[in-house]
Amino acid sequence: MTTEIFSKRYFRLPRAEIGHLRFILESYDGLAFARTLDSGSGLVEIACSPSRREDVDELLKTLAEEVGLREVPAPEVLAPL
Repeated sequence: MTTEIFSKRYFRLPRAEIGHLRFILESYDGLAFARTLDSGSGLVEIACSPSRREDVDELLKTLAEEVGLREVPAPEVLAPL
């Protein structure tokens, strides 16, 4: 059993698609959450429960094709919530 509350991954996408991404994730009520880290460069953090990782991976694979989502390494410094 994992002790992580959320599994976090980082992505870039076109700025114009950030709202679309958030809308899609929110429509899956509680599956995953997006946080915009840098709207200028299209950097977002997507967090999900480790138990839902497979479901989220499938959705992200589709979104990669649909909105140009691409995974990037975690930023060295994260802004506090």
